[in-house]
Amino acid sequence: MSKTTQHKEGKASVEVVYYTSNTLADGSHPFFVRITKDRKRKYIATGLCMLPKHWDKDAKKIRNNFPNPSDRQTLKNDLRAWEERYEEAAGELAKADEQHDVHSVAARVAENRSKTRSGRLLAYCDELSDSYRAMGKVGNAGIYKDLRNQLFKFIVAECRVEDLPLERVNLSFCDKWERYLRSTGAKEITLSLRFRTLRAVLNKAIANGLAKVEHYPFARTAAERHKFSVGKFDVSTTKRAVSRDAIRLLEGLTPDTARLQLAKDVFLFSFYCGGINFVDLAQLRWRALTATDASATTYRLNYVRQKTQGKFSLKLLPPAAAIVDKYRKLTHAIPDSYIFPILDVVKHQTSTQVKNRLHKVLGQVNQDLKVLAPLAGIDTPLTTYVARHSFATSLKYSGVPTAVIKETMQHASEAVTDRYLKEFASDIMDAAYEQLL
Repeated sequence: MSKTTQHKEGKASVEVVYYTSNTLADGSHPFFVRITKDRKRKYIATGLCMLPKHWDKDAKKIRNNFPNPSDRQTLKNDLRAWEERYEEAAGELAKADEQHDVHSVAARVAENRSKTRSGRLLAYCDELSDSYRAMGKVGNAGIYKDLRNQLFKFIVAECRVEDLPLERVNLSFCDKWERYLRSTGAKEITLSLRFRTLRAVLNKAIANGLAKVEHYPFARTAAERHKFSVGKFDVSTTKRAVSRDAIRLLEGLTPDTARLQLAKDVFLFSFYCGGINFVDLAQLRWRALTATDASATTYRLNYVRQKTQGKFSLKLLPPAAAIVDKYRKLTHAIPDSYIFPILDVVKHQTSTQVKNRLHKVLGQVNQDLKVLAPLAGIDTPLTTYVARHSFATSLKYSGVPTAVIKETMQHASEAVTDRYLKEFASDIMDAAYEQLL
């Protein structure tokens, strides 16, 4: 009599691999999750990548020469999270002794993620953050991650749980969170940002069928005055523009350190180049400049604004051209080199590295501008944003129509431009009343 043995379904093996067969535009290679079972393989893209010089192929780990220790640890954590997610799914299928293949493991992960995030506030915030990070949109990923962290503090403190169903985010929840944030000293502009982001989360959740519209707590029409209004927060600011005379005072100042000089140059370059914001200015490369004469003393600047993806092309005025020429010897190595000594093509390669560097230097520049203002005899505290407002206001004082200013700043509408020019209208009214004296 022959003896039979019962078949036992084996477990798929899971490993995160550095996929050198695929090279991205910046020379980096992506990480994939590799699922192996019954001699079949399936690769799942993680959206994470790294330059080969930072990968130890023998030890299969990130080298210690990775630029930023914090980013290195974050990348390690992210890779481990991807691996654990698929290992868990493989284990579940093997334990259930279900006949399955590599595609079944991938499908189980998708199913588990859907169950985890479905109807859960913080889990869905994580999902949004992860998806934006995978697309390379680090800024958006950071916004949703920050919201998630702030909500977690509130939920743990007030609800004594680690997450909540999306249906619990009602009017009462919003009112309590507002009181909680105010108790921590949050300002109006911070409150506005937090609730606008929460509103965006709920809008996406409803669009994806994860939340019901009847639970939506935010007012959308005048008839819904009983609901929570994000527009109630006072986000108005103090005067954010300085006069042309103040600009001349700053131009005449000679800073005594390279760091203060950079802050001065950033402010003036922004003013003379259409109010270009710091993020775009810091990422300008030498290839963005085109000489318009044989002596290469007159330039045309072409760049794409990161926020709107709008294309700008403008002739550099002499003060801006002089700033560019000053940095040529310092930063011009190759056409891809950055014009200003803020970013480094070697050190800052990933979107996270660029974001962190820009955040750090922007804080330094704004701090230094506040030092420069009184030294130049300017009463208004200076920031890089003041340069953008000052550009718009100076054009208006010169008689340039609002419609033209709108185009130079690439605003969506003249209403946006008008907000930049509010103080202009106030000054005109003040001058009119002074005629009575």
